[in-house]
Amino acid sequence: MDMGGHDHGDMAMTGMSATPTGTSMPAATSAAASMGSKSAMGGCKISMLWNWNTIDSCFIARSWHVTSRGMFAGSCIGVICLGICLELIRRAVKEYDRFLLRQHRAKFLDSSAAAANSGATKAGDGSDSGAACVAIPAFRPNVFQQAIRALLHMVQFAVAYFLMLLAMYYNGYIIICIFIGTYIGSFIFQWETLVERRTSAANEATVCCG
Repeated sequence: MDMGGHDHGDMAMTGMSATPTGTSMPAATSAAASMGSKSAMGGCKISMLWNWNTIDSCFIARSWHVTSRGMFAGSCIGVICLGICLELIRRAVKEYDRFLLRQHRAKFLDSSAAAANSGATKAGDGSDSGAACVAIPAFRPNVFQQAIRALLHMVQFAVAYFLMLLAMYYNGYIIICIFIGTYIGSFIFQWETLVERRTSAANEATVCCG
């Protein structure tokens, strides 16, 4: 009887010990998988939720691995400068278009003035009746000018897309730096004379739902 009781106790103890072991194995497996994932990423802290990570944060590439507070501060300054550069490029796009329009207008007025002077000379009366006001025709850039316009647009798109990728890491510090950079850049490079119905905001294709 004692042996039967002893065997029954051993079986009970074995069953009791098997239960926690069986329940702890998934947790151990999950922890091991988590550690393996972290080591595969080089110790980077990457979250798809809002976070305030500093040390061990990674952005864009594995080489951009923040290992100190100074490196993170430098990253924040770089993001601010990138936001300022985006507004600079946007202003450059508008200024280049304005330059082309001024150039086209000047050439057309010069050719119109030369034609008017030629007509007045042939008439022989010296009057300026031939210099009638003529509407300036629409301007279409040539291949070289359009190539420059497309290049500026590509650079603007690349910088904006890079900032969007940084924002997708949901790091509060980085997102705030993006806001600061675009604010400073807009303050500096969008400070211009406003014309009715043609403000800076109205000309921007990135205005939400505009």
